[in-house]
Amino acid sequence: MRHILVHLDSGERTAVRLALATELATRFGARVTALFAQSDRYGPGIVARRAGPALEEAAAAAKAAAEAACAAAGVACEWWQLLHGERNHVVAETVICARYADLAVFGQYDPAGDAPVPEDLVEQVILNSGRPVLVVPAAGSYATVGRRALVAWNGSREAARALGDSMPFLAGADAVTVLSLRGAVESSVAGRVPPVDIAAHLASHGVTAEVDLVPPNEAGVTNMILNRGADLASDLLVMGAYGNYGFPFGLRGSNTRNILREMTMPVLFAH
Repeated sequence: MRHILVHLDSGERTAVRLALATELATRFGARVTALFAQSDRYGPGIVARRAGPALEEAAAAAKAAAEAACAAAGVACEWWQLLHGERNHVVAETVICARYADLAVFGQYDPAGDAPVPEDLVEQVILNSGRPVLVVPAAGSYATVGRRALVAWNGSREAARALGDSMPFLAGADAVTVLSLRGAVESSVAGRVPPVDIAAHLASHGVTAEVDLVPPNEAGVTNMILNRGADLASDLLVMGAYGNYGFPFGLRGSNTRNILREMTMPVLFAH
C-alpha cells in the first residue's frame, strides 16, 4: 500500500478523513493524493464547464488543509481537483481517479451533511473503480483503523477481493476475527467442497484469526455484523460489496447498502 487517495469536499468531515489518510500513509510508508470533488451548489458555468466562485473557494480551503495535514505528518502530498461540479462529471471522474491509487478513503454519505456530494458517489466508486474503498462513518473520530479487525467472510468473489485487499491491515492487527457466513453457500454442495479453511489461509500470511461460525439461517445480517463488531470493539470491518452469496433471500447489494447507511466503524469494501 504505497498510494492513498482521500476524497475531500467542503464539509467538516474532511478533517477526519485527512487525519486518517495521513496516519495510514505514515504507517505504510505511502504518499497521499487529496482529491477535491463535490457538486457545485449553483451548477457549473453555463458558457463553459468550469467551477463557480464558491466551488473554487471551497477547493482552495481544502487544498490548504490537505497540505497542512500532510506537512504535519511528514508525508508526500499531491493535489487533484475536478474541473467543475456537474453531478455526472463528479461521479465519473472520481471513479477514474480512484483507480490510480492502492486505497481510496471516502466518507459515508450523510443526507444531513454540510457538503453537496452526490448521494451515490461512494457506491459508484466501490462498484466501478476496481480498488478497495475505505469508508469512514459520518460521525465519530478515527485516529487509526485496523488494530481490531472484523472480516465478514462468505466465500464469494467479492469477499475474497476484500480479504486480499485488506491484508496490509490484517498483517499488522492486534486482533482479527472472521465472521464466517459460508454455511449458506455450501448447503447446496455439501460433501463436494474440499476442507477449505480461511484461518489457515490467513495464517500463511502470518495473521492469527479467530473464526466465528454463523448459522446459515441467521436473520438480520447487517445488525448481526455490526453488533458483533461492537462486542469486539472492532475498529475496521472488511467485507465484499454488492454480492448476495451467503445471505439467504437477500437482494443483490442489499446488505452493502444497509452497512453504508448504518455503519458504526470504518469499513473496507471491495467489489
